[in-house]
Amino acid sequence: MKKIVNSKDLQTKMQEAINLLCGTVKTTLGPKGSNIIIDHSSFTPFITNDGVTIAENIASDDPIINTILELAKEASIKTNETVGDGTTTTLVLLESIFNEGLKLIQDGLNPIILKKELLSSLNTIIPLIKYKSHLPNNNELSSIASISANSKDIGKIITDAFLKVKNKSAILVKEGCNEETTINYLKGYSIDTLIPNSYFFKDQDTINLTNSKILITNNYLSNIEEIAEILNNLMTDKTPLLIVADDYSDNFTNDIIALSIQENLNIILLKASNYGTEKLTTLNDLALINNSKVTDTYSYKDLGIIKEVKISKDTTTFYFTLNSKIKDKIKELKTLKTSSDLDKDFLNKRLAMLNTGLIEILVGDKTITARREKKMRYDDALCAIATATKGVSLGSGITLYQISEELQPKTNADKILINALKVPFKEIMYNSGLDSTKIINEIKNSNYQKIYNVVTEKYEDVNSTTILDPTEVIINSLTYAISIASMLLTTTSLVINEYPNNLSKVNDYNEL
Repeated sequence: MKKIVNSKDLQTKMQEAINLLCGTVKTTLGPKGSNIIIDHSSFTPFITNDGVTIAENIASDDPIINTILELAKEASIKTNETVGDGTTTTLVLLESIFNEGLKLIQDGLNPIILKKELLSSLNTIIPLIKYKSHLPNNNELSSIASISANSKDIGKIITDAFLKVKNKSAILVKEGCNEETTINYLKGYSIDTLIPNSYFFKDQDTINLTNSKILITNNYLSNIEEIAEILNNLMTDKTPLLIVADDYSDNFTNDIIALSIQENLNIILLKASNYGTEKLTTLNDLALINNSKVTDTYSYKDLGIIKEVKISKDTTTFYFTLNSKIKDKIKELKTLKTSSDLDKDFLNKRLAMLNTGLIEILVGDKTITARREKKMRYDDALCAIATATKGVSLGSGITLYQISEELQPKTNADKILINALKVPFKEIMYNSGLDSTKIINEIKNSNYQKIYNVVTEKYEDVNSTTILDPTEVIINSLTYAISIASMLLTTTSLVINEYPNNLSKVNDYNEL
C-alpha cells in the first residue's frame, strides 16, 4: 500500500529524524569527542568516532523516519566522498540550519524564499572562508593528519608516506594481521592476484619469475588448442610463461596444469583484475611495461618479456625498467582530465605505479575490532592531508565562528547561518567538558589572535598554532549541510510504501 504524509505530520517526522541522526553523531565531534559502538550483521561490533560510519548505521523502526534518515545521511556521505573528512561537522551544521529554518517556516516564511536566501548566503560565506586560508607547510600537513586521526603517531606515518609520493591514490591502507603496523614501499606495477586454480601456488606462498614470457589478452580462453603455437615453442626452450587473460574455462585450466606436469613446463595463469575500461587499461599498462601488447592472435611473437614478477596470494607486482615509452605514457597521463573522483583515483594510482611506486600501510593492533577502528583513522588522516594541500584554515570551529561575527544579518537565512556557524565550536567545547562562552570571550579579546587547543587545554598564537582544518573540508561541510537542509525544508509531502506489519504506525495518515 502507498501512504502519504503531509504538512505538520511530515515536519514532525523530519525533525525527529534529523535530531536522531545529528544528535547521535555530534557527540563525537572534536579531539575529546566520545566513541560509538556499532553492531553489524556482517562482522563483530566495533567502536568508532567516524561521523559518516556512524551515520550510515543509524536507523529507526519507523519507516517514515527511516526514509528521511536516508536523505539526511547524504549530507555526510557527500562530504566524505568529496573531501574524506568533516562529516560530523556537516551534520552539526545541518541540525542547526534545519531546526532554525523549520521554526521560521512554521511561523509563515515561504520555504522557497528561505532556500534562495540560504544559497545566496552560502555564496557570501565561501569567499570569506577562502580569504582566511593559506597553503600549508610540511609541519602543518602533519598537524592536519594528526588532528583528523586524533593521533600524532598516525599523523606522522601518513604525512611521511604522503610527502614521499605526494599522491593519495599511491597510498594503500589495509587491515594487517599482526599487532604492529607495518609500512611497505612497493616499487612496480601491482594488480590483485586472481588465479583460476590454487594448484599454481602448490606448497608455496609466493611465485617469483624472472625473464619469463608473458601473454596478455582480454579474451576468455576455453581451449588449449588456441595457444598451440606458443606451447610448442615452450616445450623447446622451457621458458616460464605467465598468461593474463579475462578468464579461463575449467578445461583450459586443467589441461594447462596437466601439460605443465607432463612436459615439466612452468606456466602460470592469472585472471585480469578490475572491470570494464579499467580492466582493459590495466592490461594495456602491463603490455607497456613488459614490451608486449594486448592480443587475440596468440602467436609466439606476440609474447612479451617480464623482467621480474612477484605473485603472492593477494597481490601480483611487475618490476620493470623506466624507458622512453613509459616516460611518454606518464607525460600523457598527467595531461588527462577525469570525469569523476573514482576515475581520478584510478588515474593517480596508475601514475604512481608507473613512476614513484605505491606505499602499503598494514594497520596492526591487538584485536580485529581495534584494527578496524584504527584503519578508519588512517583513512581519515589520508583524506585530510590530501585535501589540505589545497589550503588550510584555523580549526576547532573557530574559522566558522569568526565568520559568523563578520556577517551582517540582512535576511532570515543570514540569521540562521550566523547561529549555525557558532555551533561546531560550541559542540567541540561541550564534548571536551569546557566552557565555550569563557573561551570564546578570551579569543575575542585577543582580536582572534589566539586559538584554544582542546588537547593541551592551552591558548596558542594563531600564527604558530597546529590547530588547522583543510579549507575544502570547511567549505564542503557547510555546502552539503545547506543543500540537504534546503531540500528537506522545501519538502511538503512524503509518499511511502507501507506493509501490513507497519500499518498500525500510520493509521493517522491519509491513504492515496
